[in-house]
Amino acid sequence: MSKKKLSSLEDLGGFVFSTNNSFEFESEENTNTLEPSKQFLEALFSNKGRGGKTVTVITGFVGNETDLKALSKLLKTKCGVGGSVKNNEIIIQGNYRNKIMEILKKEGYNVKRVGG
Repeated sequence: MSKKKLSSLEDLGGFVFSTNNSFEFESEENTNTLEPSKQFLEALFSNKGRGGKTVTVITGFVGNETDLKALSKLLKTKCGVGGSVKNNEIIIQGNYRNKIMEILKKEGYNVKRVGG
């Protein structure tokens, strides 16, 4: 099995190296989640890079990963479909942009439709 060559520091997977003995790592888990009325989310439809499968992507969430996953679960349950959370984006299988926008507005989020 051949070893993969590293082309940048990002290939290390987010490791931080420091020679400072008093360095304290700040985790993103401690980020406070903004209340829904202060969130500005974007809902877009995409099928690029997914083998022709259509998905609805929700971006712009500000907060910790636990709350993002809870919002994702709510949307997947209400739409009755699968999905995932990757790179701080909620990915819902299928073109449910209008339905998701209605659900998010009822929850108090500010949602903007992006793209056609």
